[in-house]
Amino acid sequence: MTDTTATDDVTFHQIGKALQPVFDPEIHMSVVDLGLIYGAELGESAKGRKVTVTMSLTSPACPYGPMLLAGVHSALARLPGVADVDVDLVFSPAWDPRTMATEDAKEQLGLY
Repeated sequence: MTDTTATDDVTFHQIGKALQPVFDPEIHMSVVDLGLIYGAELGESAKGRKVTVTMSLTSPACPYGPMLLAGVHSALARLPGVADVDVDLVFSPAWDPRTMATEDAKEQLGLY
């Protein structure tokens, strides 16, 4: 029997914080700041607490795509209380840094 405490509850804030260090190696910015994380869902699976993240890449031909997906998966799997992680890769809507990136990322990218 598993003892579940309040500290095992995963929050969306924890998900965002866990993903912040996952960087796109070409752009040298976090996938969170770039707006590549489209959403997250918390649920249950046969294994226990499940986190599902929907994300995109800067382009469908991104050579670092597999590495970024693995980084997101790994970061979420390390969260206490998470037993299962699913990373859904989508390209609709297409990533647009002008509307999806944080203000700091837009400034670093030279978008005004």
